[in-house]
Amino acid sequence: MIPSYQYRLKPTYDQRCRMTRWLDMLRYQYNYLLTDRFDWWEMNHCSINACPLVSSIAKPREKPTYYGQKRSLVQLKEERPWYKEVHTHVLQDVVKRVNLAFQRWLKGDGNGKRSGKPRFKGKNRYRTMAFSSMPSDPVNGNRVKFPKLGEIKFIRHRPLPEGVKVKRALITKKADGWYVTLTLEDKSIPDSATLDIKTTQDNNLGIDSGWECFVAGSDGSTKEPRRFYRQAEDKLAKLQVNRDKKAEGFKPRRKLNQRIAKLHQKIARQRKQWHYELAGELLDRADVLFVEDLQGSNMTGRGQPKQDENGNYLPNRLSARSGLNKSFADAGIAEFLNEILFYQAEKAGKPVIKVNPKGTSRHCSNCLNRVPKELSDRWHNSCPHCGIELQRDVNSGILIKKVGWGIASLKNANPSKGRRSQQRTA
Repeated sequence: MIPSYQYRLKPTYDQRCRMTRWLDMLRYQYNYLLTDRFDWWEMNHCSINACPLVSSIAKPREKPTYYGQKRSLVQLKEERPWYKEVHTHVLQDVVKRVNLAFQRWLKGDGNGKRSGKPRFKGKNRYRTMAFSSMPSDPVNGNRVKFPKLGEIKFIRHRPLPEGVKVKRALITKKADGWYVTLTLEDKSIPDSATLDIKTTQDNNLGIDSGWECFVAGSDGSTKEPRRFYRQAEDKLAKLQVNRDKKAEGFKPRRKLNQRIAKLHQKIARQRKQWHYELAGELLDRADVLFVEDLQGSNMTGRGQPKQDENGNYLPNRLSARSGLNKSFADAGIAEFLNEILFYQAEKAGKPVIKVNPKGTSRHCSNCLNRVPKELSDRWHNSCPHCGIELQRDVNSGILIKKVGWGIASLKNANPSKGRRSQQRTA
């Protein structure tokens, strides 16, 4: 496990100006390298049936690669001497980011999932610089030393663990100031600290997540989402209306933009703090957690247009879907299940097991028979076979626990004549 500690920096005026200038130069170089990749791609990438076989073809130039663009940094410093001010590792990180964004667009990540086309970085859109290596013992009291930047004062709200080594540092410009993220390495701690815990009836918990009940446990407990964005929505709307009344490029508009950014930052911090507290509460109640393997992109979708026989568009409840998507994003379900809960479980040495959620909302947790429901049905009504009644999310939590533990399977579950089947026969 590689922990990271984040602290708030307190740079001087000269240091702030210098770091801002660095970010601008890095952004220019990022856009230049990305343009170079796009130019080569548009000029040399074409299908086999589109290649001109009769006319002469100019010899294509060398394809921009990761190592080729890193070598170009030497020429960059000769043509633009002011780039010598930036540390070499910080410049090389720009090449790495361009290569990663381009490869994810063309080939995808390790799971084959492709990202969108990389976009150029506008002003104030390039906010982080990375130092891939740090000098030995860079932290001295309440100051941290960076290559070519010198010592910068920071708020040391918690001490660094003893015996660790600072391997990497990130300097980020946020709405309320500058922050440093220190990546630590402790060779005495193994990478996988999860203990070999034997699952029993009482030491595991199945968790179902949703918008109405953020967490519904197999023990019957539920937790509603806090809706931090919804609580600040009116205040945010007033600030945005006042911002739109101001002329662009002037100080009053910039001040309102800063207030809006700080409010968004406060909402995100409130949500993340609540997520960490909830994750710790769940891990205190069980040694093994079973959660549904949710894909955030599948939960927030856009209604497809529908047409009748005459070609007229029919209502598709797009506005209602838009509000539901906003509520899902406000809850932050995907971030909690895929990142925060796993991070806290790794620190606690407890396993979190993902379970395929297919069928967990439509089957009875007692007899495993299928009981059809609409999305608006929030209660698992009396099952035709066993007659059990409980909340829909709690029923799903129990099923997730049984499927994850291996004492039940929904592949061979018996279909039941529910409401839809009865309507067809009627």
